[in-house]
Amino acid sequence: MRRSQIAGLVLVWRFSLVSAICCTALLLPTTSEVNAADSASAKTAKQAKSKTAEQGKTALSDETKSVENAYFAAGCFWKVQYIFSKVPGVIATKAGYTGGKTENPNYGQVCSHTTGHAETVRVEFDPKKVSYKKLLEVFWSHHDPTTLNRQGPDIGDQYRSEVFYANAAQKEEAQNYLAELQKSRKFSSPIVTKLEPIGQFYDAEEYHQDYFKKHGQSCD
Repeated sequence: MRRSQIAGLVLVWRFSLVSAICCTALLLPTTSEVNAADSASAKTAKQAKSKTAEQGKTALSDETKSVENAYFAAGCFWKVQYIFSKVPGVIATKAGYTGGKTENPNYGQVCSHTTGHAETVRVEFDPKKVSYKKLLEVFWSHHDPTTLNRQGPDIGDQYRSEVFYANAAQKEEAQNYLAELQKSRKFSSPIVTKLEPIGQFYDAEEYHQDYFKKHGQSCD
């Protein structure tokens, strides 16, 4: 093979190699393109995560909206908690203290008649399943609202009859229900139940919680 032919072949080979490299380079994405793609992917993932979080907040918000609290004092909270825990639509109950001035009171302090607190039950309920008016009916039907600071043998201001309303709507309903009771003369003596806005509610000691259930007792 002549030298000129060999040189020609080498030139052709070099041209083919350069062409192949150039074509490969054209097919590969540039650094800016890679960065843009990564940024777009991250943005999409962030948007998806944000949407999921927002949906979770919405679901939680909807669930929270369907739950309300009511507060009732009607003598010893062991019985009051037991009564309300059996009402359909009631989600949970908690025995505690409220209506007084002492912070974080204990049972002994409340019984000393120096705190101003009443034995009270917080009733967590679903208004779609049980109305606040129904809870008022249960409240006034299961204690004597005509005895001041007393329920049966239990005597003291901590055993008083009182409704602690959580909002304006509850206040209005409680006032209307009380007015109806007074007008109906269902009770032979005047009703002494107080209506006050709820203040700080303090959980009672654990041994007071669901006392009747824990000891296999009832007060139906």
